[in-house]
Amino acid sequence: MSKIGKKAITIPQWVTVSTADGIVTVTGPKGTLNYEYYPTVHIAVEDNAVQCTVNSSDDFKFWGLVRSLVNNMVIGVSTWYEIKLHVIGVGFNVKQQWSQLTMNLWYSHLVIFNLPDSVNWSVVKDPKWFDIIVLDSIDKQLIGQVASKIRALRSPEPYKGKWVRYSTEVIKLKAGKTAKK
Repeated sequence: MSKIGKKAITIPQWVTVSTADGIVTVTGPKGTLNYEYYPTVHIAVEDNAVQCTVNSSDDFKFWGLVRSLVNNMVIGVSTWYEIKLHVIGVGFNVKQQWSQLTMNLWYSHLVIFNLPDSVNWSVVKDPKWFDIIVLDSIDKQLIGQVASKIRALRSPEPYKGKWVRYSTEVIKLKAGKTAKK
């Protein structure tokens, strides 16, 4: 049985949750999110709480998943999800132009990355001379996917820790060939 699925989701006073025809709609001050959940999971909204239940033991595999996704939606419409990416390296820079990021990542060309409309973003210059890309969204899955695609353009290398990485990411640096001497 799912320990996560048993927990009730507390709904803040400024958020509304409704279910109809297998679709959960969560509305809050930041926006609205919809999710079509598995028909074997039942979602009940009562007394400022959302409770997920299943009928048979075959459906336990979706119980915790649906509860976590609905919880992420409730958190997202009440507060933003934020991910910061550090662009570290000599000659690396990021510029914002309308709904695009223009990045110089040591390729022979500039990398232009188009961002979805539901993701808010900005570029901040750090005092240590590297750029920080700040992504904000109400959709946790979408912001994680966008951040992952940006990081995949130049993932961090293990010798100096340069290139694009998450702000919370810790890179274990390797010793170079000169460390043997």
